[in-house]
Amino acid sequence: MQVVAKPIGFIVKIIYNLLSVADNDVISAYAMAIIVSSLILKFILLPLTRKQTQSMKAMQELNPEIAKLKAKYKNDSETLNKKTMELYKEYNVNPMGGCLPLLVQFPIMIGFFYVLRDPVQYIFGDQATFDAINKSFLWIQDLGFEAKAVLSDGTMNGIGLGFEIPFIGEALPVLAILAGVTTYFSSKMTTAQTPAGGSDQQRATQNTMTIMMPFMIFFFALSFPAGLTLYWAISNGFQMAQQYITMHNGKKVLEVKSK
Repeated sequence: MQVVAKPIGFIVKIIYNLLSVADNDVISAYAMAIIVSSLILKFILLPLTRKQTQSMKAMQELNPEIAKLKAKYKNDSETLNKKTMELYKEYNVNPMGGCLPLLVQFPIMIGFFYVLRDPVQYIFGDQATFDAINKSFLWIQDLGFEAKAVLSDGTMNGIGLGFEIPFIGEALPVLAILAGVTTYFSSKMTTAQTPAGGSDQQRATQNTMTIMMPFMIFFFALSFPAGLTLYWAISNGFQMAQQYITMHNGKKVLEVKSK
């Protein structure tokens, strides 16, 4: 991942240097660099994510036709598969169209993960430089620590509760909660776009993952640097906006074919 992480870290460093003149107590240059870098990365990947979402949209629109085929050929799987592929060909839909863009995006997203998990190595070069910079973001005192962290000076990266919650601590980890919530809605939108079908067990597994994944992200975010959690939340927000715009714009597959 260093092959991918090093160029990304270099980009983040350049953006940080450019924004350092705007460093302030509310949103530090480091926080702004994370946000801007996240958005730049999303815009670079936009053609791929747009193609992926359009493919999912097309598959969703064909769901009623696929359901008819399944009802008609429920006892003849060979014919069902043949007719389904003919349907895809008729409407010029590639059922695997959403996979390749995702495979290309994945290493880049993992590379960004590596960069923000270890900013000393990939962005700032040494620990002293990283320790010296301002890392505040709204209520977060230090993006280098966990979202739930209580710092040595008594300040918190979350909102003080006045009492302790098991596994969480005295600070309400708002950023980790935000990461979990955006993960849920992003997954929900993706699930709604996937084609119907599959066994009851497969659908149940998919629904379970939609519910469980946000909790997993939340608990991971409790122990990850808050800067990494900020990147995740920003990325989810951009993805939801992009999915919504793509799904609600453009001609439908059936409409295009009818013309």
